Amino acid sequence: MFSIALGEETVINQHEFYMLRALELAKQAASIGEVPIGAVVVIADEIVGEGYNQTISTNDPSAHAEMVAIRAAAKSQKNHRLVNSSLYVTIEPCTMCAGLLVHSRIEQLVFGAREPKAGAVCSALNINEQSHFNHRFRVIEGVLAESCAQVMSDFFADRRAQKKAQKTNL
Repeated sequence: MFSIALGEETVINQHEFYMLRALELAKQAASIGEVPIGAVVVIADEIVGEGYNQTISTNDPSAHAEMVAIRAAAKSQKNHRLVNSSLYVTIEPCTMCAGLLVHSRIEQLVFGAREPKAGAVCSALNINEQSHFNHRFRVIEGVLAESCAQVMSDFFADRRAQKKAQKTNL
């Protein structure tokens, strides 16, 4: 069994280990005002790409955490196909990112919390059910789900409080 201690948290398996790194990246995104989603790509027990949402800071609507991580992984592997890879992401991917998993040949998706409004893996849509795609990926959901959801909840609660404070100060 994979087990390692990281500060106060003890990781009991590899999925939690990599999801904790994705959570750290999500917090980096929040610290710069981006929606807090983090992602890492793993091949052979090594992180080969990582990213967090950067759509606002880069003025790039495609700069989702998954996109940034997969681009980094493809560059590091010198291959546009990431066979035998796993993507760890804090929140269920959207349609764009789920499509990217198909096209980059990610073998396994591990995500924390569902995204009921725009999730394209099991919530609003299931990309793996689309028969016209030539690739399917395994899905493991719910890894550190409460922590992943809490980061999002805290971010949007803070954002609402800031907007309310701005209205009050006018």
